[in-house]
Amino acid sequence: HVLQNLIYIKHLHLCVTFVCSSQNKASYAHGEIVKVNCITGYTGLYRLNCEKGEWKKSIERPCAKRRCSHPGDTPNGDFKLIKGTEYLFGTTVVYNCKKGYEMASRINYRTCRAQGWDNAVPVCEDWEVTASGNTEEGRYGDAIHFECVSSDKMIDGNSDIRCEETGKWSDAVPKCKGSHTLPLLVDYSLFFLILIGQREITCQSNGEWSNPLYKCEETKCVAKLTENMRSDKHPGSEVSVRPGQTITVSCVGSGSTLQRQKTITCQSNGEWSNPFPKCTTRCGPPPDVNFADTIELKKDEYNTGERVEYSCFNKYTLDLRPSFSKYMTCEQGEWRGKIRCLKPCTVTVEEMERRGLELAYANRQKMFAPHDDHITFMCQRGKVSRGVPPRQQCNDGVMTLPECVRQ
Repeated sequence: HVLQNLIYIKHLHLCVTFVCSSQNKASYAHGEIVKVNCITGYTGLYRLNCEKGEWKKSIERPCAKRRCSHPGDTPNGDFKLIKGTEYLFGTTVVYNCKKGYEMASRINYRTCRAQGWDNAVPVCEDWEVTASGNTEEGRYGDAIHFECVSSDKMIDGNSDIRCEETGKWSDAVPKCKGSHTLPLLVDYSLFFLILIGQREITCQSNGEWSNPLYKCEETKCVAKLTENMRSDKHPGSEVSVRPGQTITVSCVGSGSTLQRQKTITCQSNGEWSNPFPKCTTRCGPPPDVNFADTIELKKDEYNTGERVEYSCFNKYTLDLRPSFSKYMTCEQGEWRGKIRCLKPCTVTVEEMERRGLELAYANRQKMFAPHDDHITFMCQRGKVSRGVPPRQQCNDGVMTLPECVRQ
């Protein structure tokens, strides 16, 4: 006897009460066998024996989705699964065409059924386009090159067009039109105008210039003024004058000195008659630095570019990390540079007594350790260290001392 749906298994509690949907049998005798199949799309089998009023399973293969073979590849296309990663009952694959090809089939998918894959493998066909001129049909990726038959005409438009993936040409079919007489030379300049680009350009056979088209711009002399500079005719931080005009530059502020000629003229080529002047400002004495002094005696004034070297006091250490230096430099009236002296560490007998310490290698009343240097301690007799290592390092005047306690 065959049941059509596995779900009926849960009703088979007693042999005498089992009802078969196909034959309406009210009861089964001892020794009778019932075979239960899985629903459509699933594989598996259950076989039940009636033994002394109870159903016993003699064969059990759990129901699982039926598996389909490979759905089939299509030339010039590919496919992907909508859900899951295996070809099982109910799974659908969708086909897509590669660039330059279009779907020729009405249905672009296949689904795994109980009897296998439905529908046929879709077909991808390449685009065919026709240019609006005397050309052959083209396929995706094809290109057409155009030339004018007459030598006195030139191409108006793009001389090369290509069949694109959309099935259309990349540009319109060009036309031929009359060209300039070759060669055509251009030589043009104006007084107080400056020529931007090549002075001579030629019209080529393709109707394009040999170099980008020139242009003429008004000639001007332009200069930036620093904060300690002034112009006699142009207030502000920028000077802009035409050829033939003259300006006079002066310095402002105490300590500023003018270098080069103060009066200059703008020339027809946009250049100044002399190098543009500049103002340099002197610096006063270099500033004081904590725990340091200059190596040489300080002067009352310093020129821009001069520098002063510092040295740290005894037992102090000069910080030579990238942002620091041992020099300060005069720059337009201001001292530039960062100098830092790192402090030493001091250890006294009183501090060591309070912590139950003594020096491991010396016995002095007071001890100094420069920055980054070490001091090694030891516990007094009958005491032990509590956590901190006996060898400690000085860090800009700070040192962590160990502590010893009685055992």
